[in-house]
Amino acid sequence: MTGWLTEAVPRGRVAAFRTLVYLFVAADLVVFTPWVRTRVDVPGDLYQPLLIGRLLPLPTPTPALVGVIFWALLALSLLAATGRAPRLLGWAVFALYFEWMIVAMSYGKVDHDRVGLLVALAALPTAGRARHGDPTRTEAGGWALRVTQIAVICTYFLAAWAKIRFGGLDWATGSVLARAIIRRGTDLADLVAQVPHLLIVAQFGILAFELLSPMVFVLPARWRPAAVGFFYSFHLVTVATITISFAPHLVAMTSFLPLEKVRPLVWAGRLRHRAARPALSAGSDNEAAGPPALTGPEPAVGPATP
Repeated sequence: MTGWLTEAVPRGRVAAFRTLVYLFVAADLVVFTPWVRTRVDVPGDLYQPLLIGRLLPLPTPTPALVGVIFWALLALSLLAATGRAPRLLGWAVFALYFEWMIVAMSYGKVDHDRVGLLVALAALPTAGRARHGDPTRTEAGGWALRVTQIAVICTYFLAAWAKIRFGGLDWATGSVLARAIIRRGTDLADLVAQVPHLLIVAQFGILAFELLSPMVFVLPARWRPAAVGFFYSFHLVTVATITISFAPHLVAMTSFLPLEKVRPLVWAGRLRHRAARPALSAGSDNEAAGPPALTGPEPAVGPATP
């Protein structure tokens, strides 16, 4: 079991995952959760902190506190994405983002799509230094990726358990998807809803998918990418029909992928090199041909002199 939890992975994979996660944190602040800054505009009595917020305890959010968290987290996450000071910056980003999430989720709504991302932020500082493209294998980095994978799968499995616990079989046979389509459905969802009994079948399928998701860990290695691809396709359909993205969860799920093979900076350098090669070849051909011959004025044409 210990060997499975700490299965070594290339350091390049850890570096790529780290960069992706920290860049998403910065994007999350300005794209997905900028509304957190408006939470401080409501009366403080409406702030009902999560259990962890009561145990620590954490202060009631104020405009100054949330503003400091926002700007500090934005700057530190961008710095952490470079891979510098992975422990110092990593722990700082985790602490600030954790508080950002407590503020976000302490007003009556808790999203479960951020569990994997929070675990990744907590685990990455323990992975140590890692450079992009480094093939050296690391057990510490493998542990960070493995616990993130476990959190991703727990998100699915525990979601199914919650459905069964609170809704029972009625969740699968009820009108859950129909209500979601009425509230936020797309044109594609309207077409799907017209097919008799398809939504009921889809609800049973969702339960089965979530309950069976832990099987990804026992699949042969050659089949695992296909399973993860199915996970992504499930979320693609979700976005296309009821516009729920689960973006943080999708980022955490990249912990299953061989990210060390994705090197956009190297690819961009190769493209620039290929673009420059024709120009260099043209210049070489001109040099090989030599300078043009020098010619004098044309001789006069006239009658021959005796």
